[in-house]
Amino acid sequence: MASRQMKMPEKIESEPDEHFSQRKRPELGRYLLQVDRQTKGSYQTAETAASAGLAIKKDYPILHVTVYDSVDCASTIVEPAAETSTSA
Repeated sequence: MASRQMKMPEKIESEPDEHFSQRKRPELGRYLLQVDRQTKGSYQTAETAASAGLAIKKDYPILHVTVYDSVDCASTIVEPAAETSTSA
């Protein structure tokens, strides 16, 4: 039987892309939004992270929502503003 020569496709050399899995997500921002100690997103400013956390906290008030500053290694708890009620 005659042997056949297999032709393999040529590899195109390019920059190696970083592949992120579910375990290692890219952290692009300094401020990380954490819900019950699980990181849900990263933001460039503390205000945007706090506003996103406040939206989650308003919908689900029982959750523990924090904004973690990855440079200063400090956490800030997100709480909705206390509503002032006047009783007569």
